[in-house]
Amino acid sequence: MRPRYEHRQGGGFTRISFIVALAALPLLYRLDPKAGPALLIGLPLLLVLFAAFDGLTIRIDRDELVWRFGRLGFPRGRVRLADIVQATVTRTTFWEGWGIRWTRRGWLYNVSGFDAVLIERHNRRSFLLGTDEPRRLQSALTAAIRQNGTARQA
Repeated sequence: MRPRYEHRQGGGFTRISFIVALAALPLLYRLDPKAGPALLIGLPLLLVLFAAFDGLTIRIDRDELVWRFGRLGFPRGRVRLADIVQATVTRTTFWEGWGIRWTRRGWLYNVSGFDAVLIERHNRRSFLLGTDEPRRLQSALTAAIRQNGTARQA
């Protein structure tokens, strides 16, 4: 079955951060060769984190909203459309940052930029999904919620 919506946002800022960190490892080794064992541990860890957070894919299927990070598909999350009250276009702040973190508006899942969609659920818990196409995601979610509600009533 074809998804109602699917989009992958590349993690521009996070990619740059990881590339800078990876490029710094040989420089650190040159400054202090005794740091070699720590760098051997750090390099694979950075590569795994890079693979995990180099993008964010958001998908709306028949009855749920699903998001997953990077090439590994983890971390990930899902919420049933029936549990969503509304979706609102918003912006995050510099202090809310990128990655996965708790904010005053709920959990934030973001790889780059400040555009997001605030998703409010029936249980009064909300969360934010960062995206480079917030209006398109909000529109698709609103339509899916409405359609899902209509299908349940029929």
